[in-house]
Amino acid sequence: MSALQTVTASRFTLERTPFGKLVLTNEAGERFEGVVPVRAFPIQSPDDGISLVSTDGKEVAWVDLLADVPQPAQDLIRAELTTREFMPVIARIVSVTSYSTPCTWEVETDRGNTEFVLRGDEDIRRIGKDNGLLIADAHGIQYLVRDQFALDAHSKKILDRFL
Repeated sequence: MSALQTVTASRFTLERTPFGKLVLTNEAGERFEGVVPVRAFPIQSPDDGISLVSTDGKEVAWVDLLADVPQPAQDLIRAELTTREFMPVIARIVSVTSYSTPCTWEVETDRGNTEFVLRGDEDIRRIGKDNGLLIADAHGIQYLVRDQFALDAHSKKILDRFL
């Protein structure tokens, strides 16, 4: 990899420094080091509406649709988003300690097996129109269920008790 990786999008240039920071240069030639991509709709439309924000919290560029950005810039933005976002996807609910809250859930996710504490039924929210759920644990970590009806029968039975 070269010392500076440069990608030109339609209205800005995006670079990654040797220290791993993203640098955005806009059409006016202004340079912003340490920009961070932030999704406007991280669950329902993760590739629509991405803001590139400077270190002082100001938006310096807007991407309507990530697919419209040239592929190398997409890779830089996606890589940065991946390092910032942590939302395990639940593939299976193994067990719960109780059907009343708070209770501990043992789950299989796309990032491995884990346990978390569900404080209350209100920490399970329906999202989108594709039967998705967002489950918040006692530490504020969000777990995603892409489609509650696509889970195995055991997992669906457990979820039914809480919904």
